[in-house]
Amino acid sequence: MPRTIDYYFAPQSPWTYLGHARFCALLARTGAEVRVLPVDLGGVFPVSGGLPLAKRAPQRQAYRLVELQRFSSWLGLPLHLQPRFFPVSGDAAARLIIAVDRHDGSAAALRLAGAVMSAVWAQQRDIADTAVLAELLAEQGLAAERLADADDAAVQAHYAAHTQQAIAAGVFGAPSYVLDGEIFWGQDRLDFLERRLQTPA
Repeated sequence: MPRTIDYYFAPQSPWTYLGHARFCALLARTGAEVRVLPVDLGGVFPVSGGLPLAKRAPQRQAYRLVELQRFSSWLGLPLHLQPRFFPVSGDAAARLIIAVDRHDGSAAALRLAGAVMSAVWAQQRDIADTAVLAELLAEQGLAAERLADADDAAVQAHYAAHTQQAIAAGVFGAPSYVLDGEIFWGQDRLDFLERRLQTPA
């Protein structure tokens, strides 16, 4: 029986971007199923001791840029260290991903999520702009009406529920992959996640 991974992420997270394609490949390789769970890190950080980027110590901010460059080079993924539209709110994109997940399924939601992340970090597009989100939907062959669906109260409720579910699960950053109650935080923990998938539940 396929195992299910809870995938908690913020669509504007560079670390989620760096791990997203590899995570999708892991799903295809292992046959694991996924729950696509965008969260509001603004709700997660205050209860987990995290700080928004601008409030972190200068040393941490500087080292973050070093690590982003290292992983970008190692993985061969294009990444602007300081993209034109960042910091950026990920709320609208997160709700859109949820709407696509609800109407088109997790595979489509994962595809859109990857496009959103690439838009921020590789293409320097503004994912808080409705016009950009409409373009991303079209580029992924998804229905334009998902923009309207994303404004549904049910979608907002799901977004809030995902965030609370993440907090309850002990998640404190993105991306976090949770399998059988065990958290794997960060795109550099995907190897551990795959090994865990190979052990009995």
